[in-house]
Amino acid sequence: MATNRATAVFLSVVAALAIYLCYLIAKPFLDAIIAAIVISIVFFPLHARMHRLIGRRNTAAAVSTVVVLVVVMVPALVLGVAVSRELTETYQLFAKKGVGPDAVSQLIDRPLQVIGRYVDVSGFDVRATLLRSLEQASRYVLSLGAAALSNLFSFLVDLVIIFLTLFFLFREGNKIQLRAASLLPLSTEQVKRLFATINNMVVANVYGGLAVAAAQGFLTGLAFWVLGVPSPIMWGSATAVASLIPVVGSALVWAPACIILVVAGHWGKALLLAGWGAAVVGQVDALVRPYVMSKQVKVHTLLLFFALLGGVRAFGIMGLFIGPVVLSVTTAVLTMLEEMKSSAQPIQ
Repeated sequence: MATNRATAVFLSVVAALAIYLCYLIAKPFLDAIIAAIVISIVFFPLHARMHRLIGRRNTAAAVSTVVVLVVVMVPALVLGVAVSRELTETYQLFAKKGVGPDAVSQLIDRPLQVIGRYVDVSGFDVRATLLRSLEQASRYVLSLGAAALSNLFSFLVDLVIIFLTLFFLFREGNKIQLRAASLLPLSTEQVKRLFATINNMVVANVYGGLAVAAAQGFLTGLAFWVLGVPSPIMWGSATAVASLIPVVGSALVWAPACIILVVAGHWGKALLLAGWGAAVVGQVDALVRPYVMSKQVKVHTLLLFFALLGGVRAFGIMGLFIGPVVLSVTTAVLTMLEEMKSSAQPIQ
């Protein structure tokens, strides 16, 4: 028994060290791997149907991966082209109207004249300040462009990793679950409940994200339509996609629109859009996502709110999924412990 205990301790230590080294190896690609796992969970029912229709495991996994690629990438590319075209047309419109530093400084001079009646603003050089701001903004945009180009290769690598991992998850998904189940000191019923809890939480999170995207896209498109901003449907769709980005999200669309309205001289519309975006559109994520998820997985809305917020702060964008999954696993394990305690027979 002593020998067996020593062997078990030795193997446990080696296994822990090996798992840590594996973590270090996979750390640069964890976001891509987690994204692939999330996508595989969401689309696994589709792959199961493909497998039943096709029969061959490799072919079914390849077809399912291609279908996911088309579903995810094609709408993003179409929307990106539309937004790019709209931005080009807006730039050309400003160029034709001669909107530049002089025109913007004249727009700013008007409210400054009103403020000057009550406050001394004679030492404030509008044109010089504006030119400095434009120069700083230009440098910032150039730095972003350079960073984007330098990260393009990394993005492509992550994309390849996502879909390569997705292929193997589709092909080996059932075997991976069975292998993980054999390593866990749990009964078959407990393993099934644990995996089902994780799957339900991931799917509920996706539903919550889609609900937020639809709500923010609709509210932003509605505001653009009411204020007379061109292409409200297209910009609403762009907002729906941008809402998937944590922290900034929909502000990537309505904030530049506010600047465009200011440059065009529509101060009132710009203020209305800014207020609507910050007070209404920006708050949708904190309200809709936890509510939708709590209805799907029967977890308290407040706990989901903190799981989402804390997950993003701790793990970045993937924390949107990691935080709720950690919460669901914790809840499931505590429930199992409670059941074991209640079913245990008292010692006579």
